[in-house]
Amino acid sequence: MFVLGFPLLVIPFAVYNMIAFLTPGVLWTSEVVKLVMSSGAELSLTAGDMLIAFSLLILFVEVLKATRIGTRTILDHVLSITLLIVLLIEFLLVKQAGTATFFLLLVITFIDVITGFSVTIRTSQRSVEIGQ
Repeated sequence: MFVLGFPLLVIPFAVYNMIAFLTPGVLWTSEVVKLVMSSGAELSLTAGDMLIAFSLLILFVEVLKATRIGTRTILDHVLSITLLIVLLIEFLLVKQAGTATFFLLLVITFIDVITGFSVTIRTSQRSVEIGQ
């Protein structure tokens, strides 16, 4: 499967950049959906909230991908670290990236990198023990 060696968190990063640079008037804090709950409370979701929720779903898939062992896993880790570095540089140097939504995307990518290495190391330790 071709997505195993590709960091899927590039997708929300690309969506953020397309919206931030192609439609500069759009705010991440503008309300997109308002839901009335059974309790009477109103839940309002912003564009940033929805992008973060989507990114967390992708993070779940990335964690599942980290359980595989092989050369594609190594490539996936290298690309995830590269993505983290690009996000960090953009966050520090680009004005449009100076938002809470982008910062949370950066944090999610950092968690992906750390979790990916941790899960892969733990999984490979079990694989080696079984092989002996």
